[in-house]
Amino acid sequence: MPRPTLYVAITNHGFGHATRTAALLAEIQHQCPDILLILVTSAPRWLLESYLPGDFIYRPHTLDVGVIQPDSLTLNREATRQKLQEIRDREAQIIAAEVDFIRLNRVQLVLADIPPLAAKIAQAAGVPCWMVSNFGWDLIYRQWGEAFADIVNWVQDCFQSCDRLFRLPLHEPMEIFAQITDVGLTGASPRFTPEQIRSSFSLHVDPAQTVLLTFGGLGLAKLPYDQLAQFSGWQFITFDPKAPEVLPNLLKVQDRAYRPVDFMPLCGRVVSKPGYGTFAEALRQQTPIVTLPRDGFAEAQYLLDGLKKYSTHQILPPDAFTTAPWQFLHQPLQPPQSEQPLGTDGNQTIAAAVIAALT
Repeated sequence: MPRPTLYVAITNHGFGHATRTAALLAEIQHQCPDILLILVTSAPRWLLESYLPGDFIYRPHTLDVGVIQPDSLTLNREATRQKLQEIRDREAQIIAAEVDFIRLNRVQLVLADIPPLAAKIAQAAGVPCWMVSNFGWDLIYRQWGEAFADIVNWVQDCFQSCDRLFRLPLHEPMEIFAQITDVGLTGASPRFTPEQIRSSFSLHVDPAQTVLLTFGGLGLAKLPYDQLAQFSGWQFITFDPKAPEVLPNLLKVQDRAYRPVDFMPLCGRVVSKPGYGTFAEALRQQTPIVTLPRDGFAEAQYLLDGLKKYSTHQILPPDAFTTAPWQFLHQPLQPPQSEQPLGTDGNQTIAAAVIAALT
């Protein structure tokens, strides 16, 4: 009897979509190791392996582009438009190749976060397509004006072929989807105890003065590490490969066995750009979040609104982090507006639905 097989399409935009999807897939593997996972993405394999404990098939393939960015806060709209047009020009060939692959591997379900073309591929292959996200790419492109109007229509046409959306918290309405199931927060949990992390990295600073700096896979071109000299009694942690090696109060984590979420319980705050993946993991760990606006990316306002409602937080003006002295670290954090926390059962809810559909 063939193994139940899940084709997972992950958007090619930074690391956030890949890590949040991999955390969900880890739960599927935990609940049902017999399911064969096929991951279709250009995200690096090492990143997926750092979240997925079990085996999977890696199909490095580009089904979408998301937004082309030189760093986490800078957008290249024209390059994005050109790349999207290339994908649209090759749409028939992409669909045909993936349909052949799906049939050859006896795939029973497509799960996508959230390449629009995945829904068209599943429809052509005759299998259901379920999507998982807190926003759709039509939201992002619509804000960019008339030059993207035809792309918005194409994205929405694709999304209308989706059979079911698992809508994550901190979401936009996503009303283009016909069937919506709201779920709790997804994301990974720490793999190590705080004591293990402290011992391994000799971290002994008070958590109130321990700060995780994380800006995703794209990083931040203007991250001013020289500001750290003002805080000699503080501990800063980064996964940025471009960070300096010799700052006495900066820990540069390069071992891929560790992930940002593993350090969150030790930190008094996470400093990040707006992104569901980091926000969700920090919310799950109840770690306060300090963040920046993100101009030109419509999802950001929904994330910031959710941050104000559910997290101890601080929202900075852009120059407070990139150019001005870091006085914000001496300022008080704001409490959440709501006393009702978000649910944290997103991984389990979606995994249970997928397993029920495949077994």
